[in-house]
Amino acid sequence: MRIPIRNLKILLLHRTNVIGSNHYCTTYVQGQEPEPRIREYFYYIDHQGMLFLDDSKMKNFTSCFKEKKFIQFFFNQMRLNNTDRYTNFPYLSLCGREKNYARCDDYPFVFTNVIEKKTKSGETELHLAYNHAADLLSLKFMPEKIFMLPESGRIYHPAPSRIGSIGLIASKLAIEISKNFVFGNGEKEPPTQFNYEGNTYILDQEWFYNALKARK
Repeated sequence: MRIPIRNLKILLLHRTNVIGSNHYCTTYVQGQEPEPRIREYFYYIDHQGMLFLDDSKMKNFTSCFKEKKFIQFFFNQMRLNNTDRYTNFPYLSLCGREKNYARCDDYPFVFTNVIEKKTKSGETELHLAYNHAADLLSLKFMPEKIFMLPESGRIYHPAPSRIGSIGLIASKLAIEISKNFVFGNGEKEPPTQFNYEGNTYILDQEWFYNALKARK
């Protein structure tokens, strides 16, 4: 059963409070060693998918991480932070004895553009590339799973369950996608159809609501 928009607001507010709570009260030192041979680092991911050190004063293209192999490894290792340390950083990327805690503006996987990739059988399929690693990081594009939240206008797409099953579509790509929505229930409700490359997709909204409930 679909969650009414008023109840969805409550879920989203709960999630925001969990992620944002106590951030400015948390103390850490980049590279700190809480126990022998274990080091901890802290990162921030903005709504365009750029990765920064959390304590960077200026967060823009100049200060973000750009090495694609590093970005690929960082996000491939990312999981939900199910430890009891730095719980206001909801995600954790492990690299050997390094523990990289991450928080984000919305969700950590941010899809930036549609690309074509070859399958093992040689066929071409559409993927969504994410977090500025070009084709090193991508997931199969599922047009029928696109979800737009009317209150914010932000658009989402499924992501791996290990990071909470929801990924954000970056604003530039979201603008292009939103041109092809059909709002069968009115513009105050999520779109019901998506027209893409000559096909009309009936949008499945259940995955988004279920993922939200699982994170509550």
